[in-house]
Amino acid sequence: MKYIRLYWIHDRRNVPVWMISELDDKNWEVRKVEIWRDGTKGYADRATSYGSTGLAQVPLPSFQELAELPGFEFEEISRAEFEQEWNARGSP
Repeated sequence: MKYIRLYWIHDRRNVPVWMISELDDKNWEVRKVEIWRDGTKGYADRATSYGSTGLAQVPLPSFQELAELPGFEFEEISRAEFEQEWNARGSP
């Protein structure tokens, strides 16, 4: 598994600013946490979702491509960092 955190630089209120994902070896999302500017969180895994968050319908681009996306800041994170976000997602 691989773990990423994307910061989306924008001023919109109806979309998240943080997207934190666990990816399999083919870059398919397995679990995801999204965080909006006001602190609202959404999450999804292969069995459940909360809020408007859902897993991507296609594999994510390579890490190099993600790092080059305009308007995004990308970083690979550790499993421990992902698990911390996943466990802090809260309950519906």
